[in-house]
Amino acid sequence: MPNINGKAKIDHTYDAIVIGSGISGGWAAKELCEQGLKTLVLERGRMVEHIKDYPTMTMHPWEFKHRGKMTQTFLEENPLITTAAGFGEETQHFFIKDKDHPYVQEKSFDWIRGYQVGGKSLIWGRACPRWSQNEFESPARDGYGIEWPIHYDEIAPWYTHVETFAGICGNRDGLETMPDGAYLPPFDFNCVEKELQKKISKKYRDRHMIQGRWAQLTKPLPIHIEQGRSQCQSRDLCMRGCMFGGYFSSNSSTLPWAAKTGNLTIRPDSVVHSIIYDATSQKATGVKVIDAHSHEEIDFHAKIIFLNASALNSNLILLNSTSSRFENGLGNDNGLLGHYICFHNYRGSLGGSIEGYEDVYYYGRKPAESMMPNFRNFKKHDMDFVGGYMAFMGCYRTRGDEDASIDHIGIELKNKMSEAGPWGMYMYIQGETVPKYENHVKLSKTEKDQWGIPLLVTNVDYDQNDELLLKDFLVQGAEMLEAAGVKNIHTHDNHWAPGRDIHEMGGCRMGKDPNTSLLNEWNQLHHCKNVFVTDGACMTSTANQSPSILYMALTARAANYAVDELKKNNL
Repeated sequence: MPNINGKAKIDHTYDAIVIGSGISGGWAAKELCEQGLKTLVLERGRMVEHIKDYPTMTMHPWEFKHRGKMTQTFLEENPLITTAAGFGEETQHFFIKDKDHPYVQEKSFDWIRGYQVGGKSLIWGRACPRWSQNEFESPARDGYGIEWPIHYDEIAPWYTHVETFAGICGNRDGLETMPDGAYLPPFDFNCVEKELQKKISKKYRDRHMIQGRWAQLTKPLPIHIEQGRSQCQSRDLCMRGCMFGGYFSSNSSTLPWAAKTGNLTIRPDSVVHSIIYDATSQKATGVKVIDAHSHEEIDFHAKIIFLNASALNSNLILLNSTSSRFENGLGNDNGLLGHYICFHNYRGSLGGSIEGYEDVYYYGRKPAESMMPNFRNFKKHDMDFVGGYMAFMGCYRTRGDEDASIDHIGIELKNKMSEAGPWGMYMYIQGETVPKYENHVKLSKTEKDQWGIPLLVTNVDYDQNDELLLKDFLVQGAEMLEAAGVKNIHTHDNHWAPGRDIHEMGGCRMGKDPNTSLLNEWNQLHHCKNVFVTDGACMTSTANQSPSILYMALTARAANYAVDELKKNNL
């Protein structure tokens, strides 16, 4: 995966340019390279090679200077990134420090970023449920969003396409609320989860606790072996980087696959300034880059451009891509670019204890959680809020003596900490939020980053619908757990700022009407057909399911369409 340093325009010209190397960017590179296009991937962060650049992947807890914790000084200097799920001494090298890329918060918004080849595909949660038809229909049906330009039947084959290659485990449950996919065998419930599932199913006809659909290789297929990946070892150390390739990432899967074609060039340390537009041809001609270290400006050229910089950075790049034709950002004739930013509501959680089962335990550290698909506003609006929510949940055995260190030392301490305590369980929400015009990002008129690019300004907040949806989850969750025999139930609203879910979406949404959207059904800019946006920025609404597998499917679909259009000279 070499860098390029040539000065001549011919050395800077490719068939396709992909901006960003994360989950969607890796898929764009794979599909375009497989189709024979010489493809340049631009990544603003450093190079990370699979296995070689996972420094903590095999380290034991005692080998970390602070046993996985961060110093008080680090916490004080990085109040944002240290709140991110999975952040710690073991994974800090895959997150961007607060001071390294500031932004302006008009309202509190936690923007979690990972700048390196592979992006946040190295540190993602890996949940991969499909949307149902309901999620594509409900925003327009229930009046809280515009109509999606595609429906489930159109994206379903592409779900299968990416699931098969990436390796997604899960059970085929036959639920309309969360359609089945091309799954590897699931991680099984532990013994207490099995009992919890039975009790919930007996009490509620419309509520189903299912095994998680997760991007883990439980039983690799030949296509995964060909990628050089092997079975997940249930270490649950995924965010350190996995030497086995047991979970899907750009680094272990799509980028090496693209490189094998001989058509891939990756240029790390390349901060994208803007997309270059030519008014005569009415097309984008390339991408302006600022070298992260030398600050040299370099233009690269291509026939098609895929923008996959992660939702907010993709908005930033488009807003900064101004010209005499597009004074307010590329493709932004309707003034909606940067608006309708949305996220997932992660504020609510529940927990409790479970009596009995003291003679049983479980093996390994399962890296997947159980799921409960949405059961609210399905097919019709029947609540005092719009949208729905799903939940993640699981049961675990607590440690025998949580305060052993107070009363014991040496061998007594070791023995006490080795004892198993009672069983506990947890449940937390992933809730849909409403895309709203007032939730937006824009460019600062006064502040710039170290490369001379305007800082992004975020103005995103919760609303009354979020509060009603959250309240319903906490009430219904407590009722379900009580019905399942859970004791000492407690509920919690963490009051997190938007963004900490790391599921920021929107700003350059898909739609049928150029007056109300920026992208068409193929993820093309309505007014610049050779630019495709297939990361979270393209989302018309959020639904309640984790979005990454949909980004992958949309990207693969759009990339194959782009190649076909290029062959027809339509681009």
